[in-house]
Amino acid sequence: MLRVGVLVSGGGTNLQAIIDAIAAGKITNAEIEVVISNKKDAYALERAKNNNIEAVCVSPKDYENRDDFNKALMDTIDGYNLDLIVLAGFLVVLPAELTRKYARKIINIHPSLIPSFCGDGFYGLKVHEEALKRGVKVTGATVHFVDEGTDTGPIIFQKAVEVQDGDTPEVLQKRVMEQAEWIILPKAINDIANGIIK
Repeated sequence: MLRVGVLVSGGGTNLQAIIDAIAAGKITNAEIEVVISNKKDAYALERAKNNNIEAVCVSPKDYENRDDFNKALMDTIDGYNLDLIVLAGFLVVLPAELTRKYARKIINIHPSLIPSFCGDGFYGLKVHEEALKRGVKVTGATVHFVDEGTDTGPIIFQKAVEVQDGDTPEVLQKRVMEQAEWIILPKAINDIANGIIK
């Protein structure tokens, strides 16, 4: 059984997609051991509690400096003996030590077709705002392994989503989540759990 930790910063819609996929049997041989957030008020922590999953907050505000926070985050993650770490809207730059220690054991969902609209500063609605500003006709989402760069690790899955006339960033974000993110993130976890992706 693959021991999964999900790291979140906000509402946890991708977390919910994972929980639902496990319940529906779309993800097998995996269970979520812990949900960790950097924000005490992240609704994702409530989603975890509502599904009897341990919910933990490691907030940078509780530490004097970034090094202390990074150490606390690593110690927390290490304490759960995880096989896979899933970044599901976790808006924290991971310490290099963590990405090295868990090489090929951390995956991220990004709301664009990498290499478009990725790297420093491209996250959440900003990605969709930029896509609309540049007039692209197709966007989507990418699941990739995490390395020491920003959105630079090996790509696992991508799924395209059509941009429609009159889209706002919010409308486009919702469509990308529904038509891409909530499909390819659970699929990646299932394929890793069942040895299809090594």
